[in-house]
Amino acid sequence: MKLAPVLDLSAAKPLWAELGEARGQPLEIDASGVERLGGLCLQVLLSAQVQWRADGAAFSIANPSSAFADAVKLMTAHDLAPREEPQ
Repeated sequence: MKLAPVLDLSAAKPLWAELGEARGQPLEIDASGVERLGGLCLQVLLSAQVQWRADGAAFSIANPSSAFADAVKLMTAHDLAPREEPQ
């Protein structure tokens, strides 16, 4: 699943619906094109992550753009930040 470039208030409901359609199966979210991440969409993503864990399904964020990573860090949503591979 690829995230939209602008994840603001108006993107929250469509994001929630798209995640709902994918429920129950492993999900990798491509965040490479995100230019702006607002608080409500961050909450939607965090909620989905919790739900996927409860369902026992894989959930991951891949290829985070710098804007996505910065927003996650700024809003202290460390659980959503992708794990960095050891070098």
